[in-house]
Amino acid sequence: MDNEVPHILVIDDDVRLRDLLVQFLSENGFRVSAASDAADARTRMAGLVFDLLVLDLMMPGESGLEFAADLRRTNAVPILMLTAMGEAENRIEGLEKGADDYLTKPFEPRELLLRINNILKRVPVTDDLPEEIQLGDVLYNTVRSELSREGEPIRLTEVEAALLGALAGRPGAVLSRDDLCEMTGGTVGSGGGGRAIDVQVTRLRRKIENNPKLPIYLLTVRGKGYVLRPD
Repeated sequence: MDNEVPHILVIDDDVRLRDLLVQFLSENGFRVSAASDAADARTRMAGLVFDLLVLDLMMPGESGLEFAADLRRTNAVPILMLTAMGEAENRIEGLEKGADDYLTKPFEPRELLLRINNILKRVPVTDDLPEEIQLGDVLYNTVRSELSREGEPIRLTEVEAALLGALAGRPGAVLSRDDLCEMTGGTVGSGGGGRAIDVQVTRLRRKIENNPKLPIYLLTVRGKGYVLRPD
């Protein structure tokens, strides 16, 4: 099978739903593997690289939330989380743990397909993305989402980390405020739209730039958005 075809890992303890998802996604052109729980998923991920995870929130043993939070410490693979709980607080918790999108059961298969394709469109091509990006005397580790200056860690809030990760995933590309809201799963723009993006960019510049008022790395492109230009 063509290795350029995105490879999806479906993680769900519901055998019937898992099999249906594997069949549906395979029929729609994806390579698909399946795992019954978090432990099974870890075993499969140890030997294969996946382009996206479809992850059930409620599973016996380690929950989808716990698995996503642990995975995010070392792995940036996109996660589409599935759950029978549709309350806003559940969705927010899933996004906070690292999910890129959220779909409530029962769902329309075509919506699942649309959401998967939308996530894959905005994911950086990891093969072309360096592990480290230099911004003057500041170093950003794209794998661990860590920022440091001359070896000393610089603390990033969750919102700042999401924003920097989105910008670093497309170095040199101009990203609109809407792009950044979408690429961070709404984490940055939630509740404040474009203005919230502007505020977080200002805060991020204080941690990256030697002179935040005259930035040379995180730049504003008037009328279009923002761009990260590493050394």
